[in-house]
Order: sequence, then C-alpha cells, then structure tokens
Amino acid sequence: TAALVNKNGGGTGFSFTRLRGKRGMVAGGADTAAGPLAFMDVFDSSANAIKQGGRRKGANMGILRIDHPDIFDFISSKNRFGRLSNFNISVAITDNFMKAVMKDGKFNLIDPNTKKKHREVRARDLFDLIVHSAWLTGDPGIVFIDQINKKHPCKHLGEIEATSPCGEVPLLPNESCNLGSINLVAMVKSDWSDIDWSLLRQTVRTAVRFLDNSIDVASYANHDIEFATKSTRKIGLGIFGFADMLYMLDIKYDSKKGLAMAEKLMKYIKDTAYNTSEILAKDRGTFPAWEGSIHHKNKRRMRNATCIAIAPTGTISILAGVSSGCEPNFAISYVMTVLGDSRFVYTNPIFEKIAMDGGFYSPALMAEIAKTGSIQNFTEVPKKVHDVFVSSLDIPPEWHIKIQAALQKYVDNSVSKTANLKNTATLKEINDSLVFAWKSGCKG
Repeated sequence: TAALVNKNGGGTGFSFTRLRGKRGMVAGGADTAAGPLAFMDVFDSSANAIKQGGRRKGANMGILRIDHPDIFDFISSKNRFGRLSNFNISVAITDNFMKAVMKDGKFNLIDPNTKKKHREVRARDLFDLIVHSAWLTGDPGIVFIDQINKKHPCKHLGEIEATSPCGEVPLLPNESCNLGSINLVAMVKSDWSDIDWSLLRQTVRTAVRFLDNSIDVASYANHDIEFATKSTRKIGLGIFGFADMLYMLDIKYDSKKGLAMAEKLMKYIKDTAYNTSEILAKDRGTFPAWEGSIHHKNKRRMRNATCIAIAPTGTISILAGVSSGCEPNFAISYVMTVLGDSRFVYTNPIFEKIAMDGGFYSPALMAEIAKTGSIQNFTEVPKKVHDVFVSSLDIPPEWHIKIQAALQKYVDNSVSKTANLKNTATLKEINDSLVFAWKSGCKG
C-alpha cells in the first residue's frame, strides 16, 4: 500500500508500535523478531526506489510510542548520517511519561505483543536521550499522542497512532489527508489596515466545498484508503503567509498582539469552516461515521469529521511568494542561488516596500542584511520597523510555541510548526521547549 501511495504522489505515515521489539520471541518457531527499525530500513530502501508521483522520493513519517521496548534505539536511529533519509521520525509521548519525567520517576516499557512490562527505566534518562538526539540532528520530533486522542472526533473508530508526514493531520489507518491553504497576504485590505474579513469568509466557504468535492473526485491507491477516507471525510483547511500578514498589519510575531491575532484569525476560520460543513451536511448528508462521533454527541450534523489543519506549505508558499504556513520568515533578506551558480539578493517584498517608502532602502543595505538574515543590528532601519520585522532566529523558542498553542486552540487536526533555535542552543533550551509545548496543549 505504501508503495502505491508513493507511486501516486502521496506521502505516508506509519506507526511501528505494534511490532515486537528486537529479539522478541516469535510464536511457532525458534526465531526472534527483527524489531521496528529493521522494518523501517526496508521501507526506507523502498522509498529510494519508488519516487513520489514519479518525480521525487516519497515523504514518510515513522512513529514509535515512548513505551516500546526498542525506543532507545529508535530515538538515536538518525544519529548516524544517511540512515532513514526518507523518514521523518517522531516519538509518540504519553502524559504518563511526561509526568514521570517531571517527578524524576520510573517508567515501564511494555511488550506490544504480550502487553506485559518489558523493563523499567528512569523516565528522565529516556527524555534526555530525546533532547540530546534532537540537539544533535534535529530528530526525533515529538507527538503528544494523548493530546491527539483527547481531541480525536471519532474515538468510536479506534485510537490514532500516526500522523501525516509533516504531522499536521493525525489519522486512523488508511485515512488520507485532503489539504488546502489560504494565502493570508491576499486577505489583507489594500491599505493594510486590517484583514478583509468578508473576503476571508467567502474564501473559507469556497475552500471547504472544494476540499469536500475533492474527496469524491480523487483517485485512490486502493479500496481500503477510499473507504476510510470517505467514512470520515476529513479535510484540513489551513493558512500560509501568516508572518507576512503580520508585517502588513504592523504586528510583531512574538507579542501579545501577535497571539491575539493568531487566536482571532483561526477562530474565525474554524467557525466559518464548521458552519459551511454543517450546510453541506444538510445538502449532502453527514460523513458516514458521524453516528458515535463527538459531533453526534454534540448534536452537530457535520459533513466532515475535521476541517482545519496547518501544513508547512513549503512549496506552495514559494510559488505564491509569501511566508510558509504559520512560520516566521527565516530571513528578511538572503542570497538565492539559481540556475547552478547565479546568485542574487532576495528581500522580503513587504520589507522592501516599507524600506522604499521610509527612504532607507538601498541594494547595499539589503546585501548586508542578507549576511545574517536579521535587521536587528542595523541602525539604518527605524526602531518601529525592527520591532515588527523579526525573523525566525530573532524569536525566542517559547514564543514559537506560544503562537503554535494559540493557533492549536482552533485547529481540530494539528499544526506543523518548527521552533527554531540558534546553533548555539543548549540542551536545557531544547528540554525546556519540549516541556513547555506539552504544558501548552500542543499536539506535537
């Protein structure tokens, strides 16, 4: 199935938690199990051979629960350069584990086959290994699996164990994600005074209908995927250009105004999307698995089990010429290499306009800014511009997480977000960021 999905242009998310641990006993013979990582290596090799849609290697997410016997090996699996190069990996962390870390207590690893205790470990040792590996390589990511399942609208269909490759959509087995994103730069009024809320409302309504239609006209890799997808009819409408929108509205990303705008914006999008899904349910019927879902219990007839997700939008944001997803811009100005060796300075178009209007634009200044990407140390740039035009490394890690948590309040799927840290970041900073994300109610 995974090969078919990759061949047809899709990515895949896997939970390897149900596989026996390495050297676990196999019924009916003297052989022992190879363990999840051996299977991941096979899947990784397959992804090398099968290009996504015939053009690029398939995107994959591999997830293992924190209580799996092979979790130590999994956490450090990408510390060796080149291994699992076609996988993002994430640890599915439970609330019980985090509580054990906070108390410096013991934690049980559980045999997925027998459901019995495999061995007892110090929770802090396991968490420290996650922190160290993330500091060393950027992997693994984390998924707060209990938070995901608390908000899961279709608990009657089973627990969620895995997500899409970038983590923005937690899914049941064989479900597919159907994503769309709104360019927020196009939603700002021409005088940059505010969001054009009526335009945004109409855009959301159209997008929800479009995504719902796409479920019916899509081609599926096999019947199981088609059945699971059409049973819940999950869609994920999100945003991109968020940071550029804040620039236009003269709002600092890492500020109370930034948090307030994040909440106001996503609440408006979610409320409009849910209202549209309810209207569709009247016209076309609820999603087939509606009875027994949280929407059924709330007496809310919905066409779609979920409606909102914030994806990274790495490619489409480049095409649109705006910032990606909910991320801050990584640089205000930077050197871009094209056609092999041609290099030129690219400057954020909103900053460029502000600089020209303010009389402090020059190609030489843009080239100097491109050396670091930040404008914070340039006296030629007015302070009020400094305050608004922040780049990702200007923003403290906790503010990345605060923005993510603010958005997550009104996102029924999840938010794909990177908390950027400088290359001088300490293990403590990473530790504190992970703990803060858990306490803030993020899903990962």
